Amino acid sequence: MAAFAAVVAIAVLVLATVADAASTPAAAATTTTKSPPVIYIFGDSMSDVGNNNYLLLSLAKCNYPWYGIDYKTGYPTGRFTNGRTIGDIMAAKFGAPPPVPFLSLYMTDDEVLGGVNFASGGAGLLNETGIYFVQYLSFDNQISSFEQIKNAMVAKIGKKAAEETVNGAIFQIGLGSNDYVNNFLRPFMADGIVYTHDEFIGLLMETMDRQLTRLYDLGARHIWFSGLAPLGCIPSQRVLSDDGECLDDVNAYALQFNAAARNLLEGLNAKLPGARMSLSDCYSIVMELIDHPQKYGFKTSHTSCCDVDTTVGGLCLPTAQLCADRKDFVFWDAYHTSDAANQIIADRLFAEMVGTGAVAPGNGTSPPRVVGAPAPTRVAPPRKP
Repeated sequence: MAAFAAVVAIAVLVLATVADAASTPAAAATTTTKSPPVIYIFGDSMSDVGNNNYLLLSLAKCNYPWYGIDYKTGYPTGRFTNGRTIGDIMAAKFGAPPPVPFLSLYMTDDEVLGGVNFASGGAGLLNETGIYFVQYLSFDNQISSFEQIKNAMVAKIGKKAAEETVNGAIFQIGLGSNDYVNNFLRPFMADGIVYTHDEFIGLLMETMDRQLTRLYDLGARHIWFSGLAPLGCIPSQRVLSDDGECLDDVNAYALQFNAAARNLLEGLNAKLPGARMSLSDCYSIVMELIDHPQKYGFKTSHTSCCDVDTTVGGLCLPTAQLCADRKDFVFWDAYHTSDAANQIIADRLFAEMVGTGAVAPGNGTSPPRVVGAPAPTRVAPPRKP
């Protein structure tokens, strides 16, 4: 079901603190006080925080125990893990709350000015990916959802302020693994029959080019795209091998995708004025956890905590038997990493962002900021009479 590549479904939008409105209803004030960044997330089930719960017919849901058992509420929230997503943890690093699901919002809510999560379990770059889950938000759907948010921002704070906000945003996009795990590698899906892998990569890159250009046309300038993780090593793929080891051919597909995506992003940067798009190396980070789990405090990296590698769906159903200590396992179910693994991955990703100069760490009085992004002043919407 859920794709693994989206290991890091997060996006950072750096804004100033909402100013207190002036005394008259139509007036608005500004402030130079620093505030936590607003976060936008695009992705699949690695990043979904409950959007699919709002889709009545969706078969890609985890709104039941044991999901959420280690989340702060202890209850299922729509997150496809036992606790937090990588996006939740990254938000905390920037001093921001987890972005709310897009489908939980009304476009008149003031929350449209804050963090929003568009991720949807089962989603892919291609619209046909995940079709057997019936309802989900594909990347094209997610971009359309962001367009709705931007229009709602314009209605609240005006076109100029909304455009400046979007221009200063960082969009983190974690998609692509479902296009393999739930499409190209499935014998009953047409794409794996119609296309060779080289042709499939071409289709994915052509689709990404169009989608990222559309986001650019909507004002996006700073984009971090999460490269695919070693898909051949997730539990649902290992069980397809003769010896329980990683599927080398699937890992090779992921590496080829990552190389093509990097070239695409560099080409878009050269072509589109002001574009700052980059690829996060999720492959190396996750492979390190898989190859050397003990180094990071884990005991098991080849199978899932709830032992569902071979079950239909590969999810931790309420009848599943949980492992004795969830912190010992890199993988929660057959597709998704555990809360403990997500913490390590987020730590490594954040360190990578700081190390490459993409993020300047906070200094105790202000949160981390995205280097190269403007420091816009956010205008508060008028007070209601």
